[in-house]
Amino acid sequence: MAGACCKCPASLSVFKRSLSVARCGSAPRCSLLQSWRLGERALQEAARPSSALRPAGFYRPTSFLCVSCQASMSESLRTCYVYLNQTSRSFAAVIQALDGELRHAVCIFYLVLRALDTVEDDMSIPLDKKVPMLNDFHTYLYQDEWCFTESQEKDRQVLEDFPTISLEFRNLAQEYRDVISDICHRMGVGMAEFLEKKVGSMKEWDLYCHYVAGLVGIGLSQLFSASQLEDPEVGRDTELANSMGLFLQKTNIIRDYLEDMQGGRAFWPQEAWSQFAGRLEDLADPEKLDSALSCLNLLVTDALRHVPDVIAYLARLRNQSVFNFCAIPQVMAIATLSSCYNNPMVFQGVVKIRKGQAVTLMMEATNMSAVQTLIAQYSQEILQKVSITDPSRDKTLHILAVIREKSAVSPSALPSKTHLSPMYLSAAMLLAALSWQYLSTTAAQAQGTGDVHGQ
Repeated sequence: MAGACCKCPASLSVFKRSLSVARCGSAPRCSLLQSWRLGERALQEAARPSSALRPAGFYRPTSFLCVSCQASMSESLRTCYVYLNQTSRSFAAVIQALDGELRHAVCIFYLVLRALDTVEDDMSIPLDKKVPMLNDFHTYLYQDEWCFTESQEKDRQVLEDFPTISLEFRNLAQEYRDVISDICHRMGVGMAEFLEKKVGSMKEWDLYCHYVAGLVGIGLSQLFSASQLEDPEVGRDTELANSMGLFLQKTNIIRDYLEDMQGGRAFWPQEAWSQFAGRLEDLADPEKLDSALSCLNLLVTDALRHVPDVIAYLARLRNQSVFNFCAIPQVMAIATLSSCYNNPMVFQGVVKIRKGQAVTLMMEATNMSAVQTLIAQYSQEILQKVSITDPSRDKTLHILAVIREKSAVSPSALPSKTHLSPMYLSAAMLLAALSWQYLSTTAAQAQGTGDVHGQ
């Protein structure tokens, strides 16, 4: 089994050069773009600048795999990593920091679900054609020639060249193929169910988030166990794995209220918003701000109930690369929720965590004690914002108390920094450094063209 690329001399050399760049200068803050439903948007806060800052047509291909690792790959597998970097230049770094054959399995898992998600998102595909595609998508994994060339979506290459992806899927070990095919099937059926169905009750909100994100968490957990990098219990406990996905997806939905409204999409559950407004779009009315904030805080409180499960899940992980892969999006999510809670900007613009804050979180979230400390920190920030008149106040205070108890770290459990090797932290630090380097380079090019965007 091959070791993680971040552990080889070539990657460490890149890491050192990147870190030296990260210490120089600064770049404008970045905005969040649509990405994989497993919370990739949080990672992109640190890895992608605003589209207004990128010169037209600017794209710099990125590869995080070392030369020796790339040389050992088949041409089709190398193509899959090209697609991974093109469709997810930030999340790709976390995937490629995974150890051994798990890296390839997760890469293919990502691309399969990206292709499925592209079908769901493509509004040019009529429903009578889209629904059967979603229901049957898992069967295309075993059809050598299947592809779809009619998509209008930006990531259509994963559909047009699906034979390359399905080939590498079939090259995976049977235990990986079984997981990916099963999750793809269940997710496709769930996506088809919600195509013409709005999210009504809070239970339906949970179900929708399960289909588009909870299943990803379950599938990833089963891949971790199948690789033997994690204990079988990680893959068997689907409740905790589901909560990992739900926490990220609910955070995205909460934060993206305005963007979704402007795009004609509605993911806030009617059971929640109907308590405060006649229509979901009414929450953006400045005259209804108090009601809007009450609804917002109710949904944030609901999302926070998954945090104890997140803590329990992360505490089970033993492999460093898997821990980094899982922990970084989760701490990004709770930092985002802290920024969203009781914040009018959710209904007026974009709520985002600062670039420097995101990079710091990526570098720090590399052990359980640090993650618990970060969760406690952001929970405390939310606690300080809870209004005495908020309708969800009692529920919010209760779940924050539970989180505070679960995230408590005894002084004796804190790791000594002098005992942490650079190798132990390399995956997260490599991601942070490369993210910062990308931001700085892109911003410098944008400034050179005179295209300056307001801060």
